[in-house]
Amino acid sequence: MSKAKKKPAKRKVIRLDNEQRRAELLAMGQAAFAKKPYDEVSIDDLAAKAKISKGLFYYYFPTKRDLYIAGLRETSRGLTKTLTSVPRDLPPRDRATAAVDAYLDSVAKLGPAFIALMRGAIGSDPRVSEVVEAVRRGIADEFFASPVGRLLESKPLSRVAIRGWIGMVEAASIEWLADRNVARDGVRELLVDQLFSVLTGVVGSGGLAKLEAGRKR
Repeated sequence: MSKAKKKPAKRKVIRLDNEQRRAELLAMGQAAFAKKPYDEVSIDDLAAKAKISKGLFYYYFPTKRDLYIAGLRETSRGLTKTLTSVPRDLPPRDRATAAVDAYLDSVAKLGPAFIALMRGAIGSDPRVSEVVEAVRRGIADEFFASPVGRLLESKPLSRVAIRGWIGMVEAASIEWLADRNVARDGVRELLVDQLFSVLTGVVGSGGLAKLEAGRKR
């Protein structure tokens, strides 16, 4: 008698709770959007990779755009968290250097995800604008929460100056990502120097000298 054929072992299915599953799908989406243009990312492919039905995928993210926006929000939270981790009681120039360093570290890790965040890769969408604005507002608020920032906030021009500098930081970071022949330390020093140049226009050279006194510990 021939031996009965063994039944193939059933593949073990790992069941995740809702939060775990959503986090997994979000991470997959972020990775996909970092590698491909928005239009080339397929929900079918992502669902297959996650070993779930397309319908279940849409339970967590009703549309591809919802997935994309959620990824941008996660990116923005990471950037803001990076900046808020820098101690506020450091001397002004030391704190600015540490903050720009931390920002560039995050930008380097995010790569295409950062560019997608700042350029709004899927065109004009109010939700994308809200996410980008939240990042810019978070950076400005963090600056004005420092001892120096609190002193400067009484001057109406200060917020205009800082928001303008933030725009420069974004543009310089994108250019640096595109051309890594530019030294990272050079980008950092440029941005820090430009911050203090901008502040000169707000407080004058005498006021800046007082801020610069924080260079030496």
